[in-house]
Amino acid sequence: MTATPTGETADERNSFVYVVAALAALNGLLFGFDTGVISGAMLYVRETFELATVLGYSLNPSYVEGIIVSGAMIGAIIGAALGGRLADRLGRRRLILIGAVVFFVGSLIMAIAPTVEVLIVGRIVDGIGVGFASVVGPLYISEISPPKIRGSLVSLNQLTITSGILIAYLVNYAFSSGGEWRWMLGLGMIPAAVLFVGMVFMPESPRWLYEQGRESDARAVLSRTRTESRVDEELREIKTTIKTESGTLRDLLEPWVRPMLVVGVGLAVFQQVTGINTVMYYAPTILESTGFEDTASILATVGIGAVNVAMTVVAVLLIDRTGRRPLLLTGLAGMTGMLAILGAAFYLPGLSGIVGWLATGSLMLYVGFFAIGLGPVFWLMISEIYPMEVRGTAMGVVTVINWAGNLIVSLTFLRLVDVFGQSGTFWLYGALSLLALVFCYQLVPETKGRSLEEIEADLRETAFGRETDQPSVADADD
Repeated sequence: MTATPTGETADERNSFVYVVAALAALNGLLFGFDTGVISGAMLYVRETFELATVLGYSLNPSYVEGIIVSGAMIGAIIGAALGGRLADRLGRRRLILIGAVVFFVGSLIMAIAPTVEVLIVGRIVDGIGVGFASVVGPLYISEISPPKIRGSLVSLNQLTITSGILIAYLVNYAFSSGGEWRWMLGLGMIPAAVLFVGMVFMPESPRWLYEQGRESDARAVLSRTRTESRVDEELREIKTTIKTESGTLRDLLEPWVRPMLVVGVGLAVFQQVTGINTVMYYAPTILESTGFEDTASILATVGIGAVNVAMTVVAVLLIDRTGRRPLLLTGLAGMTGMLAILGAAFYLPGLSGIVGWLATGSLMLYVGFFAIGLGPVFWLMISEIYPMEVRGTAMGVVTVINWAGNLIVSLTFLRLVDVFGQSGTFWLYGALSLLALVFCYQLVPETKGRSLEEIEADLRETAFGRETDQPSVADADD
């Protein structure tokens, strides 16, 4: 078995890569934990604080509850908007460390919040850490991973998001008997601390190091994660990519890029307006309204979280076999059907106990269909459909739009229920899921088994009617 100049064998290099990727994927765990934990905590926050008054102003309690839940989304929009630029300026690893500290502080503020206003501030701070994580986590993993296993390692981030949601639901259940919402929110400090301590010992991205003129450091990192014959080749690819990478916001409006910008923005919006985060944030509240007790409704969400994780694993296993479009279309069709059933369940309140079980079953299946379709496919496709010179810029724009959609949905859900009732609200989400199905069928391309250069060449050919004289950007990932 051959060893690198550092004395490591091939097996040791592989193990090192998996450890680095697993630690970086804890960014997704923070993302998921924050998404799931607030759903259980809100059942008891409303019993601790008077939600009709904020900063001396009288407000509708359901609106204030929406603000508390949505505070993390406001922070995430800020974090995502700043994350790409900060990752380039400070480095991927350093931004992960900063994000972990920010998330830790936000969790601490929420745990000790003496007022509603301080709780909202904690949610915003927590969200900034989540926004950093949503940008830099996948970016760091993709740049540290060898090309042959990059796809599976990057997908760890999506898997840890769903795992974080499940862990949050379990935490909610563990503390539900005493209504200890401060412990629910405060325990987010633990994964943040683990991420920080672990990343202290991890290397910086070799690509970022090379961009800073630290070629010898970049080579040293690559030597720990690549075969010896691959190190020089990958350094050349990084050099080529850096020379051609100069994308700006204006470049996104180029005629040959614009169609994929529409696809990315459409997927970002539909992933949120089809209602997934109403389930993630408000599942116990939804189930409580069907007659479940507080503890029972939180326990039911654990089952929802388990389905989310299980179906994400299924998606990871199938996505390179069946393709992106089949999973996306199947998922959206299933979501539409389940939302129709969920709306019907709330339209028949006389069935009491049956309504609760029907709602629980349709919620689980709805989440399962999301987990094999819009959930993973969105994040994967926005990393594939853009040419290298605008990929970072495009992903930044689309991620901000995704978080903005998340904010709007979480902020308006309870108000929509007040206006349209629960059945009307879920039927509205069902109609939007049907619209998303039509959008994806008409506009979303299949990218399975194709290199990024091939996808880019097709974009140019479609836009100009022929192969242009513009050179394709060499992509170091392939």
